[in-house]
Amino acid sequence: MSELFIAAGGGGDPLGAAITAAALGVTEPTIATYAWERPEVDPTPGPLGAADFDGLERAAEGPLFSPRTRPVGPAGSTLPRLAGDLPGRLVLMDPTAGLRALAEQVFRMASCGYHRVHVVDIGGDVLTHGDEPTLASPLPDAMVLAACRIAGVDATVYVAAPGADGEVPRSEVVARSESSRITPGAYAVEAAGAALSWHPSEASALFAAAIEGERGTVRTVTRSLELTDDSAGVRRQTLDGAIGHNVVAQALVEKRPGTLEEAADLSAGLTGLHEIERERQHGPPHGPQHGRPHERQQGPHHERRDPDSHRTPPDSARPLTSRDTLREALRTEPSDASHATFRFAARALGLPWEHIPALRNALSAKGPLLTLARTGRDMGAVAGRPYA
Repeated sequence: MSELFIAAGGGGDPLGAAITAAALGVTEPTIATYAWERPEVDPTPGPLGAADFDGLERAAEGPLFSPRTRPVGPAGSTLPRLAGDLPGRLVLMDPTAGLRALAEQVFRMASCGYHRVHVVDIGGDVLTHGDEPTLASPLPDAMVLAACRIAGVDATVYVAAPGADGEVPRSEVVARSESSRITPGAYAVEAAGAALSWHPSEASALFAAAIEGERGTVRTVTRSLELTDDSAGVRRQTLDGAIGHNVVAQALVEKRPGTLEEAADLSAGLTGLHEIERERQHGPPHGPQHGRPHERQQGPHHERRDPDSHRTPPDSARPLTSRDTLREALRTEPSDASHATFRFAARALGLPWEHIPALRNALSAKGPLLTLARTGRDMGAVAGRPYA
């Protein structure tokens, strides 16, 4: 039978889970994920539950996404489209009824005959100590760890592309992981290739690009990140080991908060970050944004939602800009960047993320990242590498 992969952070983690599954030789994984995405994708605060979707299918593991699933407005979600573009099946992991209900779902999923349960996080905030200055979204990952422990499920934790979400420094993630590592081949990227062509996840794009051999400085929406050999790897940790690092998961297991709001309050008390309240206060960003002075810097891993995000972006085949226009728009950005995410490029041009396919088309770019000229301040765009 297939194996179960839990995308610990929601957002773009299902793409990383699909790539990790392929690297482990699993071609038809069952991927469970939150419907918890960035505000520009879903303007409603907090995660979506089953009641926030029409057309979910029933499965023993829980609600199942299909390309026919639709979010109930004003919510938005990339998951219906991902269900058509990723291999295997995509299951909604629903934390809206609280930690106990989430643990019950994890137990049901693990009881469906899977050989193994794998928890996958891109970047490594699943191993947070709670005090990192760039930490942005500790709660989703911590709830997964706590739910696995409460459910009595023995899972293996995988951290793909340490540091790629910009939340916990790469060196710290590596130090908190076991010494062994998996190095996916370029073939593994094909598992998420269709989704990478349009999905706004930056951490997943960095992971895929690193696997394909790209190295250098990457400009993301919030900061510049280094693409290194570590970015192309997947690190392991035991469930006990991960919980031993994650102070929020430890507190969740001990306190067993009854509601999602209480879990968020507990996390905020430990980290100073209340993800749901932050989303209530701030809607989708418009135009280039580099953090707010009264907030911690929000990392790209914290990916939230848009009512029409399940649809094909309008005029997606129509070029929206020329290479010269893009070059001029990027001249004011750091000159040491060798790459940029397409989400950053779209934001720099004042375009919504739904126009990423059109931007790719305008640049004849086919790789996970936009490759930039490396000479001085000439930021002229060149075509990305095609997917392997």
